[in-house]
Amino acid sequence: IFFSGFPRMVGLSFFPRLCQLTIVGQDIKCIEGLDCCPLLRELWVVQCHLTRISGLQNCLQLEKLYLYDNEICEIENLELQTNLEVLWLNNNCITHIQGLNTLQNLKELNLADNVIEKIGRNLDANASLESLNLSGNKISSFKELTLLACLPNLRELALKDPTSTPNPVCLLCNYATHVLYHMPGLQQLDMYDVSNKQAKEAAESTVMKKIMYYNMCVRTAQRTLAEARFSLTEKKKTLLQLPDECIRTLNHARKNGELGDSAYLTDGSPDRSDPTTDISHNPALEPKILIKMEALMERLMLWIRRMDELVSKITLMMEHRVQFLLMELESVGNIRLEEGCSTDPWFTSCCNLLLSCFSQSDYKIYSITGIKINKVVRIHNSVLRLRFEDKLHSLLCIFEFNLPFSSRNYKHQLEYLLYAADPEKNCEKENVLCIVEEGFNTAEQHKEGAIPLSNSLSVTEQPRIEHALHQCLLPVGQVIISKVFVGHSMPIREGEPVDRTGYPRTYSVYRSVDSKHITAHTGPKCSPRQRQWFVFDHELVLPEYIVYFEYITRDQEHSAVSGRNTARNETPSNDIILDNEVLNMEPVLKPQPKLFSLDEKILLNVARARVLTQITVLNLHGNSLSRMQGISRLTALRHLTIMITEHDIIHLKIKYEGLRGLGQLKQLDVSWNKLTKVREDTAVLRKHTPALLKLDAQYNPWNKEVRMIILGHLTTLTHLNDVVVTEEEAANAVQMAAGMFCNSIRPTDTAFQASLLAHSRTNSDRPRSLSLLSTAQLLYLLCPAPWGLTQELVPDWTAKITALNLDGQKISKLINLNKLVNLRWASFNNNDISKVEGLDSCLKLEELSLNNNSISTLSGLSKLHRLNKLSVDGNQLSSLDASLLDHLPNLSFLSVENNCISSLHGIQRAHSLLELCVANNQISSSRDIYYLKARV
Repeated sequence: IFFSGFPRMVGLSFFPRLCQLTIVGQDIKCIEGLDCCPLLRELWVVQCHLTRISGLQNCLQLEKLYLYDNEICEIENLELQTNLEVLWLNNNCITHIQGLNTLQNLKELNLADNVIEKIGRNLDANASLESLNLSGNKISSFKELTLLACLPNLRELALKDPTSTPNPVCLLCNYATHVLYHMPGLQQLDMYDVSNKQAKEAAESTVMKKIMYYNMCVRTAQRTLAEARFSLTEKKKTLLQLPDECIRTLNHARKNGELGDSAYLTDGSPDRSDPTTDISHNPALEPKILIKMEALMERLMLWIRRMDELVSKITLMMEHRVQFLLMELESVGNIRLEEGCSTDPWFTSCCNLLLSCFSQSDYKIYSITGIKINKVVRIHNSVLRLRFEDKLHSLLCIFEFNLPFSSRNYKHQLEYLLYAADPEKNCEKENVLCIVEEGFNTAEQHKEGAIPLSNSLSVTEQPRIEHALHQCLLPVGQVIISKVFVGHSMPIREGEPVDRTGYPRTYSVYRSVDSKHITAHTGPKCSPRQRQWFVFDHELVLPEYIVYFEYITRDQEHSAVSGRNTARNETPSNDIILDNEVLNMEPVLKPQPKLFSLDEKILLNVARARVLTQITVLNLHGNSLSRMQGISRLTALRHLTIMITEHDIIHLKIKYEGLRGLGQLKQLDVSWNKLTKVREDTAVLRKHTPALLKLDAQYNPWNKEVRMIILGHLTTLTHLNDVVVTEEEAANAVQMAAGMFCNSIRPTDTAFQASLLAHSRTNSDRPRSLSLLSTAQLLYLLCPAPWGLTQELVPDWTAKITALNLDGQKISKLINLNKLVNLRWASFNNNDISKVEGLDSCLKLEELSLNNNSISTLSGLSKLHRLNKLSVDGNQLSSLDASLLDHLPNLSFLSVENNCISSLHGIQRAHSLLELCVANNQISSSRDIYYLKARV
C-alpha cells in the first residue's frame, strides 16, 4: 500500500494468512488491525508518521520489521518478538537503545539517523547480531564503541555510511584503528571492506605500542609520586621543622605527664628521687595534669593534620596525573592533558586570570592572605571542543537569521569562569575526572538546576572552605577554568528558583556578589565585577584548564619568615605562642638527663635500685638510644617506654633483641620510632614477651596498615595503640595470620567457596580493552561471575576457573590451590603473602601479579613454564634468582619495582624478555642490562 489513501490500518482481518505487509507514505499514527494476522513474517510501515511501536503482540512469527522514517521516540513493545532477525528503526527520534534484551535472534539492526548519544550495555543480550548501523547519531566516545566488542558475531558496522552524517566519534584521530583493534572479527566498516589481515595486524601493533608507551608513562608518574613523597620526608628539617619540633616536645611532655616516674620498684612504690615523681603523685595536681594533657593532645593533633596536608597536596596532583594518562590511552590520544610551565603564554594567562579572581578582602575572616599556584594543566578534549563549536555555530546561524547584531558581537558573550566540585558529594576526584572526559553534567543533574560558575574565586571556593574548616584544615585548592558562552543573560529575580522554565529565551542567569561580605544580591546597584553565573546548556561550557593552588595564611607567612630568619630573633608565630603557652601550663615538667647507651650501672642509677630484678616500670622516653642492650636482664619488668625524640638519631632503628627474657612485660610503648618491618618486630615480641597486654606502636613509618598483622601475631594483646581489641577483631586477625582464606579449596568450605565464586572467572580470552590492568583484574571488572552463589555446582567446577582476582583479601598464604588446573591469569596484590607457594599445579598460568606483599624470594615458580607476565612490585626481594629465569622460557614482561634488589646478575637468562621494570631498587651497576641489547 503506497502513498496516500490509507490513514488507518483497517480491513486486514480478511487476510488471515498474510505473511508480508508493506505500507509506505501514509498518514498512519499507530499500528493496529494485525491481531488476525498471526502468520505475518515481514512488516514494513515506513514514512507514515508513526509515534509508537505497538499492536504487534499477536505477530509472534515476525522475522523482519521495518519502521524507518517515522516519529518514534522509544523502542518498546518488542519483548514478544523473539523470532525477529531484522529491525530497521532508522530516521526516527530515538534517544536511547533499550527494549531489545529478548531479541536473541536479531541479526540486523539499523538505528541510523536518530539522536542516540550512548550505547551502554544495552546490546549485550543480542549475541547473534551480525550487522549494526548507528550512522547519523551523536555518539562521541570511544568507550561506547568498546562496548560493541562483546558482540561475538558482529561482521558489519556503520557509524558514518555515505547517506548519513558521521557520528562525532568518527571525526576523532585513530578512529579506524580503535574499532579494528576492539572488533577484529569485522568484515565491513562504514561500507568499506576491512577483512584484510594486514590492516588488522597494523591496528594490533599500533595499540600494543601505545599500551607499552602509556604503561611506561604511568609508571614514571607513579615513581615521581614516590620520589616526591620521599623528597618531602627528606625535607622535613626545612619544610616541617616547626611542626616536627612541636610534635616531639608536646609528645615528650605528654608521655612524662602520663607515666610520671622513670622507674618503679617491685613493691609498686615509685622512686622518690626521680624529678617527675612529685608531679604525678601529688593528688592536688591531678586535675591540672588532666587539663594539661588534653591541651597537649589538641596541639599535637593540629600539627599532625598539617603534616598530612603537605603530603596530600602532591598526592592529589600525582593521582590526577596517572588518571589523566589512563584517560589519554583509552581515548587513543583524543583527550590529552598538557602540564604548563612558565614559558607557555597560556600558563601565564591562566595564572593571571586566577590571581585576578582572588580578592584578599573576601578571605579576611579565614586569615587567608593569598594563593600560591602549584600547577596548571591544559585540557585538550577533541570531543568536547567539537561539541562546543558545533553548538555555538548553530546558535550563531539562528542569531544571523533573527538578530543580525548578535553574530558580530558574540565574542563579548564569551567568558572564562571558575568551577569547583561540590564538597557535599565527597567525590571531588571523580568529579574532576568526569568533567575532563565527558564535560559538565546537564543542568537538570545539578542541584541548582543549572551549571554553577563564577568569576570570583571566593564565591567558587566558599563551600569547600567552610566544609574543610569544620575539619580544621584548609583544602588544597583546585578549580576548573572553562570557556563559557553566556549568550543572552539576565539577573536572577529575587525569590524565584534558578530554572530554565522561569527564564525562557535566556542561556544563563547571574547574581552579583558583594565582595566584602560574600553576600548575594540581585538588585541593579550591585557591581558586576564579581558574579555567580548559572548556565542552562552544558554544551556551551568547555573545560579548558585545571589549576592547582594552595592558600597562604598569616601564620604560614609568619612561620616562613621566622623559619628563614631564626637568628634575627623575630616575633614567633601565633602557633608557636600557643604551643609555648600549653607547655608552660602548670605543672611544669622538669628536664631529665639524656641517656645515649644502657648498661647495668646506668640502669641501676636511673632506677635508684640495688639490683635489676627490683624494677617493674621503666620510662626511657626522651633519650638518644639506638639499642636496648641490658633490658633483657630486667626480668620483673612489666611496663616499658622507649620512645626516641632526638634529631641526631632520626635514621636509626630500635632493635628488639634486647627484650629477650622479659617474660613478665605487660605494657610496651614504641611509638614515634623508626620501625618498618612489622613481621620481624612482632615475631621477636611474640617470642620474648608472652604476657604482653598493651602495645603502643603509633607514628612509626610502617609501609602498610599493620593493625591486623600485629594482632594476628600478638594474640595476648588487649589494647593496641590505646584502642581496645575486640573479640571479633582478634579472631579475624588470627584467621588472617593463619592464612585460612586460601588454606584449602574444598566444596564444604562454604566461606572460601563463596569468595572464590565471586572473585573468579571462566573466560577463555582476554578482553580487548585499552587498559593497563592485568587480565585477572580486567575480567573481574568487566565480566560478571559465571555462577550464582546459590547455584548448584558440578564436581569439577574449580577446573573451569581461568582467572582469579584476590587483591586486598588479607591473604597470608597460598597453599592447596591444586584444583585450579586451568588457571591462566591470577592477581594477589595488596595482601600479606610472604612466600610464593601452592602454584605447582597451575601449569597453565600465563600472568601472575603479586604486588605489595612481603615476598623475599621467588622460589615456587619454577614449574610455571607458560608464564609470560610476572609482577612483584613493592615486596622485599633482594636479588633475581637467575636459575629461576631458566625455567621461565616464555617470560616477556617482568616488573620488580620498589624492592631491595642490588644486582641484575643473570637477567640475560630471561631469553624472551621484552619489558623490564626495575625502578626504585638498590642497583649500583647497569652492566647486566647491556646483555639484553641484542634483543632490541
